[in-house]
Amino acid sequence: MSSGVLTGDFATDKKTMDTLLRCGESFDLLRRELIIGGSDAVMYYIDGFVKAESLQKMLQYLASVESTGDGSPGSAERFAVEHIPAAEVDVENDLDALVTSVLSGCEVFLCDGFGPDALVIDMRTYPARSVDEPDNDRVIRGSRDGFVETMIFNAAMLRRRIRDPRLTIKFASVGSESRTDIAICYIDGVADASYVDMLYKKITSLDVKALPMGHRSLIESIIRQRWYNPFPKVRMTERPDAAAAMIFEGSVIILCDTSPEAMILPTCALDFLQETNDYYFPPLTGTYLRIVRHVIFWITVIASPLWYMSLMYQNYLPDALLFLVPEDPGNLPIILQLFLCEFALDGLKLASLNTPNILSNSLSVVGGLLLGDFAVKTGWLCPDVILYTAFVAIANFTQSSYELGYAFKFMRMLTLLLTALFGIYGFVFSVIGGFVLVATNKTVNGKRSYLYPLVPFNGKALAHLLFRLKKNDNG
Repeated sequence: MSSGVLTGDFATDKKTMDTLLRCGESFDLLRRELIIGGSDAVMYYIDGFVKAESLQKMLQYLASVESTGDGSPGSAERFAVEHIPAAEVDVENDLDALVTSVLSGCEVFLCDGFGPDALVIDMRTYPARSVDEPDNDRVIRGSRDGFVETMIFNAAMLRRRIRDPRLTIKFASVGSESRTDIAICYIDGVADASYVDMLYKKITSLDVKALPMGHRSLIESIIRQRWYNPFPKVRMTERPDAAAAMIFEGSVIILCDTSPEAMILPTCALDFLQETNDYYFPPLTGTYLRIVRHVIFWITVIASPLWYMSLMYQNYLPDALLFLVPEDPGNLPIILQLFLCEFALDGLKLASLNTPNILSNSLSVVGGLLLGDFAVKTGWLCPDVILYTAFVAIANFTQSSYELGYAFKFMRMLTLLLTALFGIYGFVFSVIGGFVLVATNKTVNGKRSYLYPLVPFNGKALAHLLFRLKKNDNG
């Protein structure tokens, strides 16, 4: 886009704006020519972003104005003070900023009496869905609102919960073509100031064309990716109460326009096993839920590899554990059955996502039951394989991060493969390799490592992550 400023010549400036906005090429980009107080004027705006009733009332009022100014410096600002009955009005003369304002939903008002300035009037309204509770982070008790795709609404939900003037929401625009709105939210004096400055500089210095996938594109732009490390780089939440609680604790929240999720930074591995439900129950109940979540989720990584290894070394099993050995192992090797079940589960998930809502629940349940039953009867699978795979699949939902669930799935499949190839040595090597991947995961953590508070060790912080302690209450 060409950079420059308004010249003060109305005809030239109007022609320049027409060229930059390509007026006439898009049906929803409108140009309204007016005569106000005997002076020529033009207003640019996008249909669908403007409150029609408010714009109509403003145009009716402007028709009665007798004078717009003499074109001297400050004429536009004086006109805004005296005649524009809108809450948000800015004076601007930079062409890039004016074009961005129009494309963002504001109205740009040029007039022959304003000189080298234009007015930017914000009366926009974005299409938005209701702030319903997010599907993947539900609570038994607590608030039922959730973030939406409109950043200004999300910021308002944080303001509603944090009535502190120290709450700072910094604005940034990212993408030379998309110009996506980004907001960095933190409490001044609570969050690490150097960390906030580092984040802001990293985001504002991004040289990208667009962020088409919202927060996902932003994460991949600010964090160096390693394809072989599947562990999530950033913790996400769609709950404003959870985001507000993290801000109180010193975290930084990043909101991205068009995305209903908030990024929580810095992010450590154990943070993903915290749930909002823990804090809506008394400390004893919350601690029990958190311990159960930890135990079950960590078991999902080694459950099927341990069972398979017990079959490899069944001669060494005590009599009390011989029940682990299936009576009818099926016609296919057990290791192949385990991998087939892992792939089949993902296939059922994909099919469920693309099934119409009215049919998805019944088809996914009935389909899974029928496939499992037929697979056992025909000898493809043995019941034990289905049992362990079903346990792992259900246990994965004890935490809400899909990325973390798939990271552990990949670790489990790698452990199975190495155990099948090298026995107990492959099992031990894969477990150690998993810890190495976690320890070397690259994030935007500043002074913290991904394994904090284990590395460096902080006993008090670790206790607050493993147990629901009263000190963490933020309500």
